[in-house]
Amino acid sequence: MLKILKYSFADLARSRWSYVYLAFYLLLGFVLLFLNNDLSKAVITLMNVIVVLTPMIGTIFGIMYFYSAREFTELLLSQPIKRRDVFLGQYLGIALSLSLSLIVGLGIPFIIYGVAQSSEIWDFTLLLLVGAFLTFIFVALSVNISLRNENKVKGFGYAILLWLFMAVIYDGLFLVSLIMFDDYPLDKFTLFASMFNPIDLSRILVLLKLDISALLGYTGALFQNFFGNGSGMIISLIVLSLWSVLPVGFLIRTAKRKDF
Repeated sequence: MLKILKYSFADLARSRWSYVYLAFYLLLGFVLLFLNNDLSKAVITLMNVIVVLTPMIGTIFGIMYFYSAREFTELLLSQPIKRRDVFLGQYLGIALSLSLSLIVGLGIPFIIYGVAQSSEIWDFTLLLLVGAFLTFIFVALSVNISLRNENKVKGFGYAILLWLFMAVIYDGLFLVSLIMFDDYPLDKFTLFASMFNPIDLSRILVLLKLDISALLGYTGALFQNFFGNGSGMIISLIVLSLWSVLPVGFLIRTAKRKDF
């Protein structure tokens, strides 16, 4: 599995899109810090970019790589290698490559501006951790979609629809349900509903760490009231870990049963 992981990682590292992705975060970090000149404000601004952009990039890269490498995957499967190792190696290669681009791209400008010596170092570290979580989650979801759909057009459509649902539509449906059932106690429903969307959960996690009560919103405020900042963050991290592991389990199960 390690050899396949190394190959997938090196293959993506040589791709020009990886350099574009890295350069985008480098430029974004420098521009934000130049305009704000305040690390805490830059971290808050960056949060809104990361919780929406990293899932989208993870989804697109994941599904593009698996469709373009299909013939190579079939060649690997004809060798005496476990299917689990083939797909896990490729999945981890993509997710690690994208996460590294995110960490290096944003890390360089923030380190130059002195985040390591400031009190915002832990907020910034958590932000990068959340970005890595979202990358792993959405790459795994997109790989699952590509394995279940032979048709590339359908696969791309389903993957983009999934990202759109999680990033935009879910919040709208959630808000409508809160308005429609306003007369009923919705606290527990709200807590559980926020856990079913990794993007919302990541946003709440970062806001709890930043302790910005004005930006917490309804679900964030409920998390804070029910669990407090510390317990709310731990529960959010545990649920995000489950979100990272469960799609990989489905991926391995689908890969074992699929007839290539």
